Amino acid sequence: MSGRDEIASFLQDFFLKMDIWQIIYRDDRGKNVRALIELEITPSKRTEIIRNLRIFDYCDGPLKDTLHSGADLWVFGRVVKGREVYIKISLGNPNNPVICISFHIADIKMNYPFKT
Repeated sequence: MSGRDEIASFLQDFFLKMDIWQIIYRDDRGKNVRALIELEITPSKRTEIIRNLRIFDYCDGPLKDTLHSGADLWVFGRVVKGREVYIKISLGNPNNPVICISFHIADIKMNYPFKT
């Protein structure tokens, strides 16, 4: 588990890079697209939800990206329309967009160490 300062630093870097390079979504994963349909939200609403992540939404990370050997992965959660949503994001590669690997309804109850 990371401390508040490390999470805040990651989020600051993530949002800054997102402003410059945008964000790409792994919508090739069916469960990410199904979440938009189930939650009845648009892709732009999904981006707004991610842009509004805060320290108290943190669940886990940084985690090594063992699948693509990319930047570390960070897990956050948010309640959207009464459903808990699992969000996994990464800074991506240098000079490239940030990445949202997962944005789907949580499979299990999530833990929020900084939520009061």
